[in-house]
Amino acid sequence: MKDHEQELVPHEIVTQLDNHIIGQQRAKRIVSIALRNRIRRLRLPEELRDEIAPKNIIMIGPTGVGKTEIARRIARLSHAPFIKVEATKYTEVGYVGRDVESMIRDLVRVAVNMVKNEMQRRVHQEARRRAEETLLQKLLPRKTNSDNPAPADDTIRTMLQQGALEDKEVEVSVTSQRPPTIEIMGANNLEELDMNMSALGALFGQRKNKRTTTVAKAREIIIREELDKLIDHDLVAEIARSRVEQSGIIFIDEIDKIVGGEVRRGNDVNREGVQRDILPIIEGSTVNTRYGTVDTTHILFIAAGAFHAARPSDLIPELQGRFPLRVELEPLSHQNFVEILTRPKNALVSQYCALLKTEGVELVFKKNAIEKIASIAEDVNSRTDNIGARRLHTIMEILLEDISYNAPDLKDQTIPITAQYVEERLKDYIGDNDLSRYIL
Repeated sequence: MKDHEQELVPHEIVTQLDNHIIGQQRAKRIVSIALRNRIRRLRLPEELRDEIAPKNIIMIGPTGVGKTEIARRIARLSHAPFIKVEATKYTEVGYVGRDVESMIRDLVRVAVNMVKNEMQRRVHQEARRRAEETLLQKLLPRKTNSDNPAPADDTIRTMLQQGALEDKEVEVSVTSQRPPTIEIMGANNLEELDMNMSALGALFGQRKNKRTTTVAKAREIIIREELDKLIDHDLVAEIARSRVEQSGIIFIDEIDKIVGGEVRRGNDVNREGVQRDILPIIEGSTVNTRYGTVDTTHILFIAAGAFHAARPSDLIPELQGRFPLRVELEPLSHQNFVEILTRPKNALVSQYCALLKTEGVELVFKKNAIEKIASIAEDVNSRTDNIGARRLHTIMEILLEDISYNAPDLKDQTIPITAQYVEERLKDYIGDNDLSRYIL
């Protein structure tokens, strides 16, 4: 665990979340405590550490109120491997579809890429140095790393370092490792096949393909191959597995959609079966992956759902017991919409202003325009399906449609966005329930 992760305390985590997510203070407190408890657990003696399981969380609330974003942000704060999956994508054993263990394999892939990128950043300078030497050999066939290089060698090296030879063409060898194409007939699931592809590739060996390209592109190719040589892939897999086991986070969305109802026909027949298949993963089991076995006991699971037609208590009792923490997220208010538009670092208004500034168009949003947009979003959500903050994206696109379309011809202009402008652009949609339902 890195030093800055150890310093994360709950109120600091909430403050960091406040920079990106408006409202939902209780949900932020719950996840900040869960994150801090993982840090506390790792400080305990090993015999006690293994006995403490994560307190998994169910977030209840409509779409667009911040459930996914809260989970994604705490993963970034703790540099934890994170994936979002949808419960409806999985099927009971015996049905065609993804098996539940695939979520663990996906998480391991994410962790492997994280660790690999971290290691490659450490050795990037060495890879770049090696790439330079390789390019020198190609540009100047004589040995360039001798004790007394020729003056021409130094000249070429200087030109290469200064970027004067970027468009010159050289021939490079590119490693390819492609197993032969195999057609699988009648397979219900290809997860196990994926685990064996790397071994199959090694069996058939690597091939070197020669390619003529510019120095600029050749440098990138050589650096990639040198980075691959410089890192220890076995160590990458070992660290990735440990990171998944100790700090991995899986966000299971739409968990309310696998709650079985009274009428069971078609796909409904296997909903409870999906719950029972997920249960061992959440309780703690060993999953085989292409990078080795992974114990899921200490992975943090955050489930989410609107729970309009069902309740968390409709889940099977065993699964309910594995999600001891439940938090209901609040619908977004008018003031929440105002803050979403303006306060976060990635606020919608800032995004659109930055996009149009690339065309030389300066947008100036007046305060009354922001208030009007927020009122429209709140009103449409109350009269139609409540999709939370996602409603703002639709409204902003329609509001700025003409400006975005004509932006190349509006260069060097400053355009004020006022409440009157918002009303004029959206008046046809606001008062018409049918248009609101289908357009906004």
